[in-house]
Amino acid sequence: MSLALGAIADDYTGASDLANTLAKEGLRTVQTIGIPAAGLDLPEVDAVVVSLKIRSVAAAQAVERARAADQWLRARGAAHVMYKICSTFDSTDAGNIGPVLDALRHDVDEKSVLVTPAFPETGRTVYQGNLFVGAVPLNESPLKDHPLNPMRDANLVRVLARQSMAAVGSVDLATVARGADAIRARNAALSQDGAGAAIADAVFESDLEAIGAAALAQRLSVGASGLGLGLARGLVAAGTARRHQRTVLRERPVEGPAACLAGSCSRATLTQIARAEETMPVLRLDPERLMSGVAETHRALAWAAARLADGPVLIASSGSPEVVSALQARHGRDAAGHAIEQSLATIAEGLVELGVRRLV
Repeated sequence: MSLALGAIADDYTGASDLANTLAKEGLRTVQTIGIPAAGLDLPEVDAVVVSLKIRSVAAAQAVERARAADQWLRARGAAHVMYKICSTFDSTDAGNIGPVLDALRHDVDEKSVLVTPAFPETGRTVYQGNLFVGAVPLNESPLKDHPLNPMRDANLVRVLARQSMAAVGSVDLATVARGADAIRARNAALSQDGAGAAIADAVFESDLEAIGAAALAQRLSVGASGLGLGLARGLVAAGTARRHQRTVLRERPVEGPAACLAGSCSRATLTQIARAEETMPVLRLDPERLMSGVAETHRALAWAAARLADGPVLIASSGSPEVVSALQARHGRDAAGHAIEQSLATIAEGLVELGVRRLV
């Protein structure tokens, strides 16, 4: 088996989004959780998305895991590997997008690789190197307040340059509109000037198609699921992969108690929690108590046990930006994030032990 496309995702949900995008574009796609075993027997597929959890870990650990995933994909014949990142470019000045890009680029001897987190379908566009959420720059949108990776600068050339060892250039929209050859020529010129990455503008789906076609001339690209769309269409157009009819396995619906866990602090999630309170039991966890031990997780499970028989429940650790900032100031950003993540994992395990069979 020789893969038409390999992908390394920096988190699980983003990996699922990319796998779904590739499947919708007709590529037979498999998603793995973690780096597969060397002898994993796969069906005949076009693409494999390796799901990692490296977005917010130490940069050295992220690089090590991404390199191992890349080696696995290359061993399966993947001529092109996409490093899948968040469409809001979630990272800090310490990484991890820059360090992983630098390492993977070095390993395949690419001078400058194309980078775009754009996905117009979800309102993420890049213009003049700046990332927009809807009609506003990222740093003016509600998504700027990510608890682990706050984004205070919409200019991706600056953001990536602060975390990469090489210079960063850009491919403007006028160049992208002229097509794949123009994009490749601009990227080649940037590489001659010492750039290691080129932020590509993309406002329309056709821009993603052009960027994807251009990127396939190299062994590596970096972007969100929108880039995956462009790569998939480029592979089909080039005849490297055939567009397959998407099939859905229809099985008996899962029955049993249902529960939802919410940990995102985005404005959209906070709105969804408030709406859920109108129709179902909702428990808002106390973040400070989550930091101090297991009492809050025990309270959550006891609360759920008393209500699951009556219908779905929702347990949320989500808080406003002000609450998150105060918690991080007292305990540290990484410590607070880790404690809440572990608490939600413990609650999820406990809910399954209580009989929950539908967990969101």
